[in-house]
Amino acid sequence: MPAKGPRAAGSRWLTIVGIGEDGVAGLGDEAKRRIAQAEVVFGGKRHLALVANLAKGDARPWPTPFDAELRDVLALKGKNVCVLASGDPFFHGVGVTLARKVQPDAMLVLPAPSSLSLAASRLGWALQDVETISLHGHSIDLIRPLLHPGARILALTSDGNAPAAIAGLLDELGFGPSRLTVLEALGGADEAHRTSRADAFDLKNINPLNVLAIEIEPTPDARTLPLTVGLADHLFEHDGQITKREIRAITLSALAPRRGELLWDIGAGSGSIGIEWMLAHPSLRAIAIEADSERAARIHRNAAHCGVPGLLVVEGAAPKAFAKLEAPDAVFIGGGGSDAGVLEKAIKALRPGGRLVANAVTLEMEALLLDQHTRRGGDLTRVALSRAAPVGSMQAWRAAMPVTQWSWVKP
Repeated sequence: MPAKGPRAAGSRWLTIVGIGEDGVAGLGDEAKRRIAQAEVVFGGKRHLALVANLAKGDARPWPTPFDAELRDVLALKGKNVCVLASGDPFFHGVGVTLARKVQPDAMLVLPAPSSLSLAASRLGWALQDVETISLHGHSIDLIRPLLHPGARILALTSDGNAPAAIAGLLDELGFGPSRLTVLEALGGADEAHRTSRADAFDLKNINPLNVLAIEIEPTPDARTLPLTVGLADHLFEHDGQITKREIRAITLSALAPRRGELLWDIGAGSGSIGIEWMLAHPSLRAIAIEADSERAARIHRNAAHCGVPGLLVVEGAAPKAFAKLEAPDAVFIGGGGSDAGVLEKAIKALRPGGRLVANAVTLEMEALLLDQHTRRGGDLTRVALSRAAPVGSMQAWRAAMPVTQWSWVKP
């Protein structure tokens, strides 16, 4: 039978070793052996200093700026190479990048506990019950969808200034009473834990290597983003050009987002469809196509305020704006247009098996959708909503404009 385990990997040219703040003392025998035998050892200056008495090969710090393609490592294929990483290399680490370029049977990975595992152990938190997020090098707006009463969050931060910035955002959004614990230099001699409320955050001289633990407590007017589709209209800044809440929920249901997919939101208005598409799962992406510059700027703000700052906004008129865009897995077209050319070119761009959903509120657009339904099939739905509104001293139903929706799957 073939050998199993790390020692069966003698022919593997690349070793990735996770190392903690405790340095060599926290490494196992196999990790120490691989570092000592490596011809070349890559890592940050801090990592290389931790293993300086162990590594005998050529120590190479990462270049500045960091090469995300890791060309220097890949160029040494066939040599005995070791890469040092913080904690678990496959938790937002360099191991993830290398695994895209190196076959698993060509590398040996020896992880250490991640900083989040260490943080959970210090706090006594069950990791399976905790929200985890990396804000390292990313906008802190990404934390917004996680802000729910009673939630516990462990966040990787960018530097010593990040905890104060996150505290300020929490206070601004109505989560000032939340308890923040900054865990610094976890696993090392300088490890420290300090706690403060978000609305009274005054911690200074925070170690750049920190994890932020957050226990969410809202005020009555806190801005919580519900987990379901169909967010309240007031959560979006808009000029009236918005797919209303109930229609938005029906539309997202028809678009049926699936992990890793890309949506084109054509004539995006406030961006609400693309935003809620991305909120459904972190792997989802969306492109909002909007000709009006003021609305395009508004979409950027709405995306940040709803915790999906990665929404791509393309300012330009359809279908010209489609040029050079990645082919979509789903397309949404709003209700005001009637340009058959836009619809036809969107259908052409859509990947096979992709979904298209188009809403009509004008007779012209409705006629276009009726024609498409006759030619291509799919589902045609008409939605009529009424809301109670004052009539004198009493209440009566006021009808909203009916919406005709055509949904279709491309063969």
